[in-house]
Amino acid sequence: MKELISPRNLLVFLLPSLLGIFIFMFPISQGSDLSIPVAIMAKSMQGFVASIIIEMICILTIASALFTVVINVFQPKFILPNSFLGSLFMVTPVWMLIRCLGAAFAVLIYTKSGSEMIWSSSTGGMLLNDLMPILFSVFILAGLLLPLLLSFGLLELIGTLFSKIMRPLFKLPGRSAIDCTTSWLGDGTVGVLLTSKQYEQRIYTEREAAVVGTTFSAVSITFSLIVIAQVNLLHLFVPFYAAVCLSGFVAALIVPRLPPLRWKKDVYIDGTLPDPNASEVPDGENIFTHAFKLALKRASEVTSFVEVLVQGLKNALEMLFAVIPVVLGIGTLALIAAEHTPIFDWLGQPFVPYLELLQVPEAEAAAKTVVIGFADMFLPAILIASVENEMTRFIIAALSISQLIYLSEVGAMLLGTKIPVNILDLFVIFLLRTIVTLPIITLIAHMVF
Repeated sequence: MKELISPRNLLVFLLPSLLGIFIFMFPISQGSDLSIPVAIMAKSMQGFVASIIIEMICILTIASALFTVVINVFQPKFILPNSFLGSLFMVTPVWMLIRCLGAAFAVLIYTKSGSEMIWSSSTGGMLLNDLMPILFSVFILAGLLLPLLLSFGLLELIGTLFSKIMRPLFKLPGRSAIDCTTSWLGDGTVGVLLTSKQYEQRIYTEREAAVVGTTFSAVSITFSLIVIAQVNLLHLFVPFYAAVCLSGFVAALIVPRLPPLRWKKDVYIDGTLPDPNASEVPDGENIFTHAFKLALKRASEVTSFVEVLVQGLKNALEMLFAVIPVVLGIGTLALIAAEHTPIFDWLGQPFVPYLELLQVPEAEAAAKTVVIGFADMFLPAILIASVENEMTRFIIAALSISQLIYLSEVGAMLLGTKIPVNILDLFVIFLLRTIVTLPIITLIAHMVF
């Protein structure tokens, strides 16, 4: 321990880590909203390039598809599978098709060509014009700045300290607390990005990455305010958010212990097994000194800030080229299905008896909104806003946030990363979260109304 305590190691650990905490986890007010600095910086960046940002996104999406097709078809020898370009563009035929679909949608939406159901303001138009500029700026800034959290010892410190809480409750490493805090205060997409990077760096196992990505990528406080305002119940925000937090906590306890998350393997991305003794505190040390020692050891391994900067740049490029086309492709399909087909109405019908059992008023109208949240988290709030009963609006609004996984953003992002979940996994997890959280939300609603 003594050899690790040096002015150099202390500064390398403290300065970037404190800056990372401030940027990703420190809540500050922006007008009437509460957010974190990285989200505010992303919004400023979005405004700075507002006049060309849509064109930049379209070019990037088309380039991603073209590079993917060319590299997979012609397989140039200078691009190795284990290189950065190889890992970015050498994908399976299914993912190549999804990237091409995203590029095709980008062209059709931008030029307003083809069927209106693709480019209308409630489907692809909403994604390209409203969501994509946010993701574009968040990915660049969060990708560049994530090494502040990942590379200087903060994860080692927090992970060890919180292991006594996260491991017994959620069967997760203590460091997952950072993912949850970042999502809760800022943006679920940043949480997914953080989880993905830790999985690729052999910090999370397959099971841990899948659980954290689908359980702790919580919706921000700001978006929760938008949802409750949409259903005209802003005066009930405190009990509303209490319902969201309590139901989310219970879902985090139960859902990871059920299939499909339970079936995920406890192996790292390269197939190796974790060291069962890695998180134990050695004899003669308390948890605080051991956590501090691991943090300083990680800081001592940083030899070049240029390497850290390059890693941040790679993070940003990976999100831009790999995830944005997927979100645009899958998200547009999901919204088309939600807006122009009765599929989500059909899927919601089995929930009518469940809602009636829980004594939810206007159960038929509520059931139509339950499953549509899988397409987009904001759709249930829009659809339920016309229902007169306040309790029903309260329940559906809280449920839409507690369900957590939606294909227009977080769901498609999870599919676009290397986190080991597929679309069937996501839908089953979505349904499980719905079944688990509904009674808790309804109980609180009966207490409020």
